[in-house]
Amino acid sequence: MRDAEPTAEAWTGPATLAEFLAGIEGRAFRFAEVALRQRDDALDAVQDAMMKMLAYRDRTPTEWQPLFWSILRNRIIDVQRRGLFRLRWLVPGSSDAEGEAIDWADEANPDPSRSHDGQEAWARIRQALRGLPVRQREAFTLRVLEDLDVAQTAQAMGCSEGSVKTHLSRAREALQKQLEEFR
Repeated sequence: MRDAEPTAEAWTGPATLAEFLAGIEGRAFRFAEVALRQRDDALDAVQDAMMKMLAYRDRTPTEWQPLFWSILRNRIIDVQRRGLFRLRWLVPGSSDAEGEAIDWADEANPDPSRSHDGQEAWARIRQALRGLPVRQREAFTLRVLEDLDVAQTAQAMGCSEGSVKTHLSRAREALQKQLEEFR
């Protein structure tokens, strides 16, 4: 049974599914890229997940986020199972399959030194996330980076809330150790 639709005063998120998808696209790509390690596969997975979300436009806006992450996660697993998963690591300063430079910088930020620092920081975080087991990486990304609550994360991952808490705790511990080595 779905929750009652929130009042206009309580809901501050996107009003339409199109707005929701536009707002989540970049984060979804980064999530898929870390999991699939290949730009084209990540783009395809995100596009497929967004297309599947169109079937759920009648759901309440509060349901969209955990539903989208669940769809995207399942699509990533499908790509991996079908053998489309290629073991290519993107490293800072590398290029994608077409030879185009990958730009992780904030386009609105014209300061080159800050852009460089941001690229280096994202590269360290991306490398540390890749070092985590899949379930820990998913729990961390959804809870910390996407700010889903425990129940929404459990729904998206298809596991219990206790499992989310365990995976998140282990992920935080492992990431802390890995990121301290970079200092």
